[in-house]
Amino acid sequence: MKQQRLPQSFVETIKKVTAKRPKTVIDHILKHGYITTQELKDQYGYNHPPRAARDVREQGIPLETFRVEGTDGRQIGAYRFGNPAKARFSKLQGRTVFSRDLRQKLIDKDGCRCAIYMEDFPERELQIDHRIPFEVAGGHADTDERPEDFMLLSGSANRAKSWSCKHCVNWQDLKKPDVCRECYWTYPENYTHVAMQPVRRIDIMWTEDDVKIYDELKKHSDKLQKNMPTFVKDMIKEHVGKDCP
Repeated sequence: MKQQRLPQSFVETIKKVTAKRPKTVIDHILKHGYITTQELKDQYGYNHPPRAARDVREQGIPLETFRVEGTDGRQIGAYRFGNPAKARFSKLQGRTVFSRDLRQKLIDKDGCRCAIYMEDFPERELQIDHRIPFEVAGGHADTDERPEDFMLLSGSANRAKSWSCKHCVNWQDLKKPDVCRECYWTYPENYTHVAMQPVRRIDIMWTEDDVKIYDELKKHSDKLQKNMPTFVKDMIKEHVGKDCP
């Protein structure tokens, strides 16, 4: 693949990034022209390539996603720099490491609890995430590290949010913070849409003694040849009464 011709000022600026994960992606693309999801996993040990790419974008550096042929002949994802003119260095100073003080304020406020699953997790398993994505909120997103602008998420919840936000029209084009404020992924306790779709969702995690309850429910759903979501919805309808449509 032909090496990208990049403005020297652009190259000099992106070389100033020091955070490990985005720097790894940046350095590799500068040297090879692009980086594949396979290289991110096999060469650098990043099991969630979109997260690594997001870290670069949070620095204000545009990335394009495209497809290349992997070592096994299949098409895989790859990343290269986007249009340098769209870089937003002054607006997006992405931060991959938040202060200990911010983490403690969030724990004091909500406990060691995932804001999506509403379940307690060991502190080491919780990640700080912007309620409104960096790509939408811009440079004012975390200037003062205000706790109300952030949430604690488990790894799986953070990945689910990241995927959904990345495929949302507001994330891709509109960039309207007010749209995010009405979204499930920003305020799961009070929302009107999920990534601009007119749907509702509940993410339930079964832990500790509740696992036994889940296993029993699964046995009943299998017996009735229903998947678990349908089975649980039917149980709720039966419980709340005939007035539930």
